[in-house]
Amino acid sequence: MPMTKVLPLAAAAATALILGGCATTDSGPREEFVGGKCKAEPGQTFVGQKATVATGAGIQKVTGAAILRWAPPNSALTMDFREERVTVAYDKDMVIERITCG
Repeated sequence: MPMTKVLPLAAAAATALILGGCATTDSGPREEFVGGKCKAEPGQTFVGQKATVATGAGIQKVTGAAILRWAPPNSALTMDFREERVTVAYDKDMVIERITCG
């Protein structure tokens, strides 16, 4: 294969690898609602329950959060603060461990 064809293919492969590292994965249940500023305290009643779409909807409703973010075990999360987001951390058995805003 001529070098003029190999370089663009190599560049495309490198770009795909770099962008693939930026992709987020979410193995938890997902539910989206429209809401406002998050208040974590009312959501604490869900700690110890199973992480499901239904519990996520309940958490989002009682916290008033516009955005629900699931935090699977051993996952990296962005550290940006968003007052309209509730984050639900759960363990390997899908049991909710922590509910925070931001």
